[in-house]
Amino acid sequence: MGALSGKVAVVTGASRGIGKGIALALAEEGATVYVTGRTVTPGSYPLPGTVGETAAEVDARGGKGIAVQVDHGNDDQVAALFDQVKREQGRLDILVNNAFSLPEDLTDPGGFWEKPLSNWEMIDVGVRSSFVAAHHAAQIMVPQKSGLIVQTSGYVGITYTYGVVFGACKAAGDRMARDMAIELKPHGVASVSLWLGLTFTERAHRNLEANPAMKQLTVTDPNVGTSVEFPGRVIRALYKDPDLMKRTGATYICTELALDYGVTDINGNQPPSLRDKRGSPIYGPV
Repeated sequence: MGALSGKVAVVTGASRGIGKGIALALAEEGATVYVTGRTVTPGSYPLPGTVGETAAEVDARGGKGIAVQVDHGNDDQVAALFDQVKREQGRLDILVNNAFSLPEDLTDPGGFWEKPLSNWEMIDVGVRSSFVAAHHAAQIMVPQKSGLIVQTSGYVGITYTYGVVFGACKAAGDRMARDMAIELKPHGVASVSLWLGLTFTERAHRNLEANPAMKQLTVTDPNVGTSVEFPGRVIRALYKDPDLMKRTGATYICTELALDYGVTDINGNQPPSLRDKRGSPIYGPV
């Protein structure tokens, strides 16, 4: 029996990348994980991974994976997801808001006026989608007087990285997590934002191979990158903290929180904080 046996998590945007890594890390301790994303057919997306494949890996890791195709830009589909969770499980312990619509030209040079207005989709599936998911999750968590909502974010919340809309999204996510915490704290539900640095997702590997010059930049230096499972290891340690509510409302640098909890990456390494190079979070606990 793992420490998360009987606990239920929803991880959005988990067909691949960071979401998949978080789902697998939670599975290792026995959690039931609802894996959401748009990709259900192998080969239908330029990068590998489907919700079904992630759910199968969750099972193999010792958890229970439940794949649900969800377009997080569709409110009806999101509402149906949480209705399903409530109907099937009767509870929800962890929500990780990770779904994010990353445009293909995100890392391309150029000013905001030179890129398409469609890049605003990061607000729709990134900020708004996180609010909608949290809205539904809170309706389950508040009555049970427990739960944790995590927003995956990054140093980009205060430090220019790639572009205007990307920075606005991450800054909004940090603030939203804090203000949610203020309203949720009386009900025993925690809300935090977690700053990740370079994480070796399928997209990151592709971009680094295609643009070797990125390896010389602080933001994409492979020497300070982490596996996709590292954030999940930190989230599960955070959830198990008996003093979790003392943490609520804050924005945390993932590597620093890992140090607090004695968490290492899958290779045993303790990734460094980039606070001195990329900035410090604004929000502390409420």
